[in-house]
Amino acid sequence: MARLKEKYQNEIAPAIAKEFEIKNPMAIPRIEKIVVNMGVGEAISNAKILDTAVEELRVITGQKPVVTKAKKSIASFKLRQGMNIGTMVTLRGERMYEFLDRLISVALPRVRDFRGISGKAFDGRGNYTLGIREQLIFPEIDFNKVDKTRGMNISIITTAKTDEQSRALLKAMGMPFRQ
Repeated sequence: MARLKEKYQNEIAPAIAKEFEIKNPMAIPRIEKIVVNMGVGEAISNAKILDTAVEELRVITGQKPVVTKAKKSIASFKLRQGMNIGTMVTLRGERMYEFLDRLISVALPRVRDFRGISGKAFDGRGNYTLGIREQLIFPEIDFNKVDKTRGMNISIITTAKTDEQSRALLKAMGMPFRQ
């Protein structure tokens, strides 16, 4: 069992239930899924770039990514509907907890001049989105094989009804929010 999942079941869930006075154990906020999305705009002119992005995302998450396509055409960007422009992975279960544990304890502390993550990136429904500027903060990525630094969005979807419950859940899991 993942270290973070065990911590959630034994320590975090009872503490949050007590803090927010939740009687029903199924109503206690938990993480439902994590979506990691990498937009590759350069794939419009060179489709080979997308292959390296897919491989990097596979190494980081441990799961095969899906290639995303453009929803509509934008002439000024030379983009046509249906073109491959990004890649994404949806993590659930054990892989989700393993990824979140590595993100919190290994990857985020490796960010240059790291002072914590913003506490304002909640969407009003208890979900949190974090933007990362470069994939090199993950130790799985070999620095010598990287052709270009790419950013990614990491969305943490929770079952929390409010941002306060979600913030308490993520803080208890070890998410380093800025003061």
